[in-house]
Amino acid sequence: MSRPLHRGATAIRVSGNSNDLWDSQMKDKTEKEDLDRNRSSDQSYLALRFPFRVLFPDNNSPSKYGSGENGFASDPFIVGSPRSRHKLALLLLKLSLAVIVILALAGSFWWTISITTMSRGQILHNYRRLQEQLVSDLWDIGELSLGSSRLQELEFCSEESENYAPCFNVSENLALGYSDGSENTRLCGQSSRQSCLVLPPVNYRIPLRWPTGRDIIWVANVKITAQEVLSSGSLTKRMMMLDEEQISFRSVSPMFDGVEDYSHQIAEMIGLRNESNFVQAGVRTILDIGCGYGSFGAHLFSKQLITMCIANYEPSGSQVQLTLERGLPAMIGSFNSNQLPYPSLSFDMLHCARCGIDWDLKDGYFLIEADRVLKPGGYFVWTSPLTNARNKENQKRWNFVRDFAENLCWEMLSQQDETVVWKKTSKRSCYSSRKPGAGPSTCSKGHDVESPYYRPLQGCIAGTQSRRWIPIQEKTTWPSRSHLNKTELAIYGLHPEDFSEDAQNWKTTVTNYWSVLSPIIFSDHPKRPGEEDPSPPYNMVRNVLDMNAHLGGFNSALLEAGKSVWVMNAVPTSGPNYLPLILDRGFVGVLHDWCEPFPTYPRSYDLVHARGLLTLQTQQRRCTMLDLFTEIDRLIRPEGWVIVRDTAPLVESARMLITRLKWDARVIEIESNSDDRLLICQKPFFKRQGVSS
Repeated sequence: MSRPLHRGATAIRVSGNSNDLWDSQMKDKTEKEDLDRNRSSDQSYLALRFPFRVLFPDNNSPSKYGSGENGFASDPFIVGSPRSRHKLALLLLKLSLAVIVILALAGSFWWTISITTMSRGQILHNYRRLQEQLVSDLWDIGELSLGSSRLQELEFCSEESENYAPCFNVSENLALGYSDGSENTRLCGQSSRQSCLVLPPVNYRIPLRWPTGRDIIWVANVKITAQEVLSSGSLTKRMMMLDEEQISFRSVSPMFDGVEDYSHQIAEMIGLRNESNFVQAGVRTILDIGCGYGSFGAHLFSKQLITMCIANYEPSGSQVQLTLERGLPAMIGSFNSNQLPYPSLSFDMLHCARCGIDWDLKDGYFLIEADRVLKPGGYFVWTSPLTNARNKENQKRWNFVRDFAENLCWEMLSQQDETVVWKKTSKRSCYSSRKPGAGPSTCSKGHDVESPYYRPLQGCIAGTQSRRWIPIQEKTTWPSRSHLNKTELAIYGLHPEDFSEDAQNWKTTVTNYWSVLSPIIFSDHPKRPGEEDPSPPYNMVRNVLDMNAHLGGFNSALLEAGKSVWVMNAVPTSGPNYLPLILDRGFVGVLHDWCEPFPTYPRSYDLVHARGLLTLQTQQRRCTMLDLFTEIDRLIRPEGWVIVRDTAPLVESARMLITRLKWDARVIEIESNSDDRLLICQKPFFKRQGVSS
C-alpha cells in the first residue's frame, strides 16, 4: 500500500487490482474528514480568544469555510446535518461572548463618566493625603539620617543659656573685627541653632496676670541687678522701684505722672489736645527705638496705640526682656548696619528718647532707615540733650541732624526742651522739588525693596514708588483701619469677599480655640502654692506669637473677641509676603526665616500659634521639624501653650516629636470632613533644681 507524500494529497497508483484503488479512496476520504474536524476545532478556539473577529472579520483573508467543487463557497448555515448544527452552536456561543464583553466595557465606561464631582474631589483628597504622608515620611527619614543622637530625648542647656539670644554674640563679633556699634549685628549660622532645652532661672516664677503684670514683674525672671537699675537714666530710675522679689513700674500710678506728662507734651507739639487724640491724627502703630523698659508704650496702650520696642542685644539689664516680661511688644533690633526686617512705610510714629542712636553718624544712613519705615505724614519724635547743645561739637552734630531731616522732606513741627517733633512729607513731589544735590536721592525701582530681610543699610530714600504711599491722615482711624477698603485690598490683589470670608473663618476658629483652651487653662487651672484663687477674666495669655500670620486674621479675631492680648505677626520669608498688609491694618509684625532663631530672649510668649507652617516648611527642606520645635520651646514660657494646625500626617509627626521635648500634647480632629488636625501642647515647668541633664 502506498503512503501519501503529503498530508491531504493522495498517491494514485495505476494497478490492475480494483481493491487497491478502493482502499486508497477510502483512506483519502477518512484523512479529509479528520482534517475538517481539526480545522473546525481550531476555529472554535480562535473564536474564544478573539471574539471581535466574529463581528469584524478580515475580508482580505481567505475563506475559512473552503470552496465547493464548483468553485463557490459552501454555505455553513445549511440546516439538516449534524456538522452544520455544530457550527451554528459555535457561532451563537461566539456572539454571546461578544455581547458579554461589550456590555462589560459599556458598564465600565458608564461607571467612569458617572463619578460625581464629590467623588472626584474625594479621590484628589486621598491623593493629596498620600503626597503629604510621603513628605512627612521623607522629613522623618531626613531626621533619622542625622544619627541616633538626634533620636534621644533632648538634654537641658547649661545655666549660661538661661537668657541667651542666638545670633547676637557681641564678643564673637568683636573677634571678627566688628566695631563702632556693628558688634551688635545679627549673624545667624549653623551654630546658632539650639540642640538643647533652655531651663528657666532657678527662682523663676510664672508672670502675674495682665494688667497687674504690666506694672509688677519678678526679679528672678529677668537678668538685671540693683546696680543696673540705679545706673539707668534719671527718668527710667524714677519709674522703677526694686525690692528683693519684685520690680515695680509706677508709670500708671496716680502719684507719678512723668510718662503721662511726656506723652501729653508730644501731643501738644503735634497740634493735638492730648495723647488720647493720637488715634484721630492717624497714629496707631509706634516704633519705640531703645524703649528703656517699655513705660512709654505701656501708657499709650490704654489709648488704643500699640508700640513695638526695639533695642540692641544686651547680655543683662535687657530693655527687650523686661518689656516682654511686662506683656508689651518688643524684639531685638539694631540700626547699626542692616535694614530692619520691616517693610517700607510701616509705622505711624518713630520715637527715640535717649535711645543711644547717634543719628549724625554714617552720613545720615540711620535717618534714611528711619524715614524708610515711617509712613507718609508720620511723625519722628526725638528726645536728646543734643537738641539743646551748648558746646560747638554738639551744636555741629545737632545742625547736621536738623539739616539732614529737612533734606529728607521732614517738616519740623515743634521743639520744646530736649524734644523735637518732625513730620514726614505726605507728597512725593517734595523730593523732586529739592535743590540739586540736596540730600539723598530716591531709590531706583531695582533698589526700592519694599520688604527687606536684614539687607545692608542704603543711602537712598525708599518707599516713594510704592502703591502703599497713603498719608496716615487719609486712612480710616482705628479700629476701622483693621478692615481695609476695596482700594487698599486691590493693592494686594485681594477681593473684599475673600477678605471678609477669611475674617469670618478666623472668628469661628478663635471661638473654637477658646472653647478647647478655656477648660484647660482657665476654669481648671490649678492654684499654685501661695497664690490666691484666680479671678475673671483669668488672663493667663498675654504675649502671642503667630508664626504664619498670613493676612493677620488671627490677630484681628482675638481683638474682636475682646481678648487682652497683643500678637507678634511673623510672616515667613519662604511664603507669601502679606506683612505690608498686616501693618497697614494697624497690627505689628516682622519678616522671619524660621530656619533661624527668632530675635528675642527665651521665655518671651505665653501662646505660640502655627497654622500651615509645617506644610510651608516641608517645601523648603532647609531645616528639620526638630529644629523648629526646639526654637518654639525656647520662645514659649513655662506652662505656655502651643497650637499647631496642619494636615493630619504632619500633625502626627509633630506629636511624635513632642515626646522628645517632654511636652504634654493632645491631637484634636477639627471636623469630620476636614483633613486638618489641631495639636494642643503645653510646655511643662521644668526647674533646674533637681533636674539632671
